[in-house]
Amino acid sequence: MKKPQQLWIYLRSSFWFTPSLIVAGSIALAISLINADSVVNNEILTEWPRLFGAGAEGSRQMLATIASSMMTVVGVTFSMTLVTLALASNQYTSRVLGNFMRSTITQVALGTFAGIFAYCLIVLRVIRGGDESAFVPSLAVLIGVVLALIGISVLILFIHHIATSIQASNIICSVADETLAAIERVFPEKGALVEEEDEECLGHISRKLDWHIVPATASGYIESIDYASLEDLACQRNIIIRMNYGIGDFVVKSMALASITGPDPDDKTMQALCSSYSIGSRRTIEQDPEFGIRQIVDIALKALSPGINDTTTAATCVDYLASILCHLAPRKFPSRIRYEEGKPRLITVWPTFGILVEASFAQIRRNSEGNITLMTRILDALQAIGTRTVLADRREALREQAQRIAEVAYRSIESPYDLAIIDARLTMVYAALKEKATAL
Repeated sequence: MKKPQQLWIYLRSSFWFTPSLIVAGSIALAISLINADSVVNNEILTEWPRLFGAGAEGSRQMLATIASSMMTVVGVTFSMTLVTLALASNQYTSRVLGNFMRSTITQVALGTFAGIFAYCLIVLRVIRGGDESAFVPSLAVLIGVVLALIGISVLILFIHHIATSIQASNIICSVADETLAAIERVFPEKGALVEEEDEECLGHISRKLDWHIVPATASGYIESIDYASLEDLACQRNIIIRMNYGIGDFVVKSMALASITGPDPDDKTMQALCSSYSIGSRRTIEQDPEFGIRQIVDIALKALSPGINDTTTAATCVDYLASILCHLAPRKFPSRIRYEEGKPRLITVWPTFGILVEASFAQIRRNSEGNITLMTRILDALQAIGTRTVLADRREALREQAQRIAEVAYRSIESPYDLAIIDARLTMVYAALKEKATAL
């Protein structure tokens, strides 16, 4: 069974959950209005004949027309959505499909059309003709017409949303926004003075203690980890837990998911440890900012492919990667060792700032040979990021990226004019990495 957090992520990314809630609400609204019509004073309805004066046959035809129209619109909406998903997958990358499926407008539009259809069916069911047993829920019929008008507005909004959401800049911006939100969750603390990891302490713990392997119970990507549960387990068992894999890594069933000290772990301990991991078929961005970076890089690589050759989209990706890393540069990364009352309890796996910089620019750099526009854009990005941190190791990671860009440029660019542009940008980057950081 999925944990509540993972269950919510799954439901939020589905096309059935929100529409189902709207359909259920529409059915409840229809039943409530029918009951209200059965007890309301008929004199009130007769005072407004133009609103509530439709007969049984007219009400049936009206609601039947609305229901059939909504069902047609549902089919068109689903078709447009599937075409959009296929286009986004082919033009950009299949990893951005989750952003489209999480779209609130798309889910609400599908639910609205299906909900109006269900509403009309419920009201149609209770309309009766004849002189003695005639019953026309006039209020419910009027609300059906109002809902049809709302459906038209939602259809117009949905078409506008589809037309704008498929644009490259909007897709990249959406992924960047989700990545920034993930950074806020994973790296909430800011500050220039960051306690760097004591590698000597990690080496001492790893060498001096005996470790027992806890195998993974399934194959897949690590979607989330409950670090608090792992710490509690370590404290209860008086052990140290060393994670072998981090968020976003792929694990193979029966391979070492983690290691623990102390006696051989019993089944209860191994089950408790494995239950702190959520393993699925795909990466999720909630605890994995690197996955957001991966999506933007994939879009850039697709844009640079020979079949598309869209430098502008690739440059846009670099701009948003710069925004993400500028947001990340001044933040404090969590310590790999977590202590409880001075005793190490949990050794985690986190990407370093250098790893995230490499993940952002390495593949784009390798595919930008001879592309002066893209190389200068990457150098501009490195310059901006460098002004956001004072930490020597982070600035060194940026300096290494600049040097690798220079290698690609000197190898692939023949024009002296273009090389002079690269040299000027490199000078600006190196100067920025020596200056004081801007306000964090």
